[in-house]
Order: sequence, then C-alpha cells, then structure tokens
Amino acid sequence: MAEEMNIAVLGFKGGVGKTTTAVHLALYLQQRCAAQAGTSQVSLLLDADPNRSASRWAERGSPFPVKVVAGDPTMSTPSGFQHTLIDTPARPTPEQLGLLAERCELLLLPCSPDALALDALMLTVNALDRLGAKHYKVLLTLVPPWPNRDGAEARSFLQQAGIPLCRQAIRRTVAFQRAALEGVCVNQLLDPRAKQAWSDYVAVGEEICHEQV
Repeated sequence: MAEEMNIAVLGFKGGVGKTTTAVHLALYLQQRCAAQAGTSQVSLLLDADPNRSASRWAERGSPFPVKVVAGDPTMSTPSGFQHTLIDTPARPTPEQLGLLAERCELLLLPCSPDALALDALMLTVNALDRLGAKHYKVLLTLVPPWPNRDGAEARSFLQQAGIPLCRQAIRRTVAFQRAALEGVCVNQLLDPRAKQAWSDYVAVGEEICHEQV
C-alpha cells in the first residue's frame, strides 16, 4: 500500500453515492492505518462539493470518526494526514479535473446502474481521457438486489467498453440514508443490512490498497 494516497471521488452526476463513498473509504483507511501510524488521525476527508453534504453528515455526529474539512478541489491538504479522500463538486470544471488528475493516485467514479448515470459516467470518462488521465476506476453503486439484473448488465456494458471497474459493487440499502441522518458511518448502525453495507466498502478499500502497493 502506498505510504500516502490521495483519492478523488468524482463524477458528472449527483445521487450516485459520491459522498457516501468518500465518507466510508476515508473511514476504511482510517481503521486500516491508524494502529500502524500510532495516531488516531490518519485519513482526511476534504469536502470540496459546494453542497457540503459530507460536512453536514459529520456535524450531525459526535464525534465523527474521520476528520472532515470544507474546501475546494485546489486546496492543499493539511499536514499530519496519511490519506486524503476528496468529495468533489458534482460537475468539476476542466481546470479542477486536471488538478485532481495531477494530484491524486486514484480517481474513483461511482455510478449507479441506470441509463442516466451511465451516460454521465461516459462523459466523465471522455473528459479524463482527453486529459490523458488513465488512473481512474468505476465503482458501481446503488446496485439493486437479485433477481434485478441492472447491476450485472451495467458491469457487462462497462467491461465491453474497456472501462476499468472495481470488482466489488456497493449494494443498495436504506442503511446508508440512516447513517447520514444519524451522523454516523454505516458500520455504527445496529442493523444486519448495515454490516453487509460496510463489508462492501471494506472489500473496495482492500482492492484499492492492494493495487496501490
């Protein structure tokens, strides 16, 4: 795993789990690395979305397990943190996209398995390709349970298009909405569905860390 890792969670469409992904991957890295680093502050979540969804999420909890700082995509990371997750604007400008591509080891693109989200994803991918950025990966989110095949069909479409894709997907569950309302991360909810939801992000986090070694 890289000693330091900056990950931008971005896309050209809202409502696909961008903030949820930034929050939970920041927590995963926090838990994974805190013991090794000998400090409780390992991960920073930079809330660069003007909607400030991550900031409001954290404010509802006390204390929130991850440090959240409001800023913009060009903001320098405060010292003392090993990893930074950036929750980006819903539609970053070409300049912001270029800076994020230069700054980050990984650009993670959440996408729900529906036509509008996939259309917006392709616009995002095309913009990154024009920048020459190849270090991006799609994360399928809000995947409905079986026997619905939307997730499988979206995965097949992306694979045929040759777009890098996380092996693990994030299953759709109301546990994420509950966590946001209560100002906690989903692993803090006493709900079997929440444990399953957290396991999805743990699997994504492990995949990312292994690839960044």
